[in-house]
Amino acid sequence: MKLWEKNVRKVEPYVAGEQPDNKDMVKLNTNECPYPPSPKVKQVIKKIEENTDRLRLYPDKTMAPLINALAEFYGVESDMVFAGVGSDDVIANCFLTFFNSEKPILFPEITYSFYPVWADLYKIPYKTPKLREDFTIDVNDYMGENGGIIIPNPNAPTSIYESLEGIEKIVKANPASVVIIDEAYIDFGGESAIPLVKKYDNLLVVQTFSKSRSMAGMRIGYAIGSGELIAALNNVKNSINSYTLNYVSILAGEAAVKDKEYFDATRNKIIETRKRSMMELEKLGFTFPQSKANFIFATHKDYNITDMFNYLRDNNIYVRHWNNPLIKDYLRITIGTDEEMNRLFDEIKKYMNSK
Repeated sequence: MKLWEKNVRKVEPYVAGEQPDNKDMVKLNTNECPYPPSPKVKQVIKKIEENTDRLRLYPDKTMAPLINALAEFYGVESDMVFAGVGSDDVIANCFLTFFNSEKPILFPEITYSFYPVWADLYKIPYKTPKLREDFTIDVNDYMGENGGIIIPNPNAPTSIYESLEGIEKIVKANPASVVIIDEAYIDFGGESAIPLVKKYDNLLVVQTFSKSRSMAGMRIGYAIGSGELIAALNNVKNSINSYTLNYVSILAGEAAVKDKEYFDATRNKIIETRKRSMMELEKLGFTFPQSKANFIFATHKDYNITDMFNYLRDNNIYVRHWNNPLIKDYLRITIGTDEEMNRLFDEIKKYMNSK
């Protein structure tokens, strides 16, 4: 070992979904939206392309156009909104800001696999309560002493939505802890916890532009909570990098938020395709929780899921699979266009006929 190596921070990094770029592929593995962003986003980018001089300057570190648009959209004050480079950046800042006691933080045993990475990176102790057999959360597991709580709702990769009543019970029972509800998929079903932030000053709700707003490539995430929580987040962010979001993302994000008609139309198309896809998968013998996200978490008792995953991949159909023993028998299938889903179903049928 080199002398300097003993001082290097060593962590097990997060493994993101594969990002292939194959001709004629069907990419259903990273929960991206299959539709383009709002046409108003394209208009903003075109204007910037016509006059790029502004790009030589730093962006507005307050991100006022985007922050104000989000505040208006959700009916909160601007000082209750924080934005960052995707919800991953926002949540990483949340871990660094709010999870600083010696008590363990809590998040589900099966959940977004970045949570334990951040906990290890920032040396935060944590516990992971088991889910019930049906993958639902037992709210009683989050009632004891803790150093903070983070729960995705709907959960990933299970797709299950916990009732707002259950979420409120957790928030109410933990006045000494910051409770973060990660709502990356909330726009595809269920009720957001954002209205509760005016009632509970320990609640922070995080969302993203990567799913329902078709802007994963722009990297925009945001959090909504009490002015005190947002001020604390900004203090940490400004101690690392004041200029987190670039000029283009700020203006494109503002345009996307203001086009509610397009936002509703796009997510409703995904919801309808999800409904049809669940019916098709049921016909093929798959079982899965009732999804409230833009993906389906499916298993099949008669086929080896790892083998099926590899077959689909070899035939240019990409879905997500984990080797985790708890979920190795499941595929997470992003909802694509109707045409993409039809290609998936056709390949699954070919696989089944070959066995």
